[in-house]
Amino acid sequence: MTRSRGFTLLEVLVALAILAVVLSAGFRAVGLATGSANDLRERLIADWVAQDRLAEHRAMGRFLEPGVNEGSVTQAGREFRWREEVKATPNALFRRIDIKVSLAGEGDHALSQLSGFLVRPLR
Repeated sequence: MTRSRGFTLLEVLVALAILAVVLSAGFRAVGLATGSANDLRERLIADWVAQDRLAEHRAMGRFLEPGVNEGSVTQAGREFRWREEVKATPNALFRRIDIKVSLAGEGDHALSQLSGFLVRPLR
């Protein structure tokens, strides 16, 4: 009597169950990585918005009065809200500006925060 070689039905089912668990874990990891990449992209663009605001004030030679300014801008097809808080400093020639950027319509969760200084232009 010859014995046939091969896998039993139980062995095949166990192998398929292990494969299903491994593949589902792999798909979950890919999904999380994709979500992280999108979050990172939004934070990077929010950083650019904050840096643009500060660079614009400096380039225009603006010396803002203490207070709060808000607005929005569209970058990379997304609308971002910015909020600037201008504060006086002990030196009257400088102003501190704190800029927070968030996605429009998603509350006050700041994706980016930037602090800088504005200098009173010489006249």
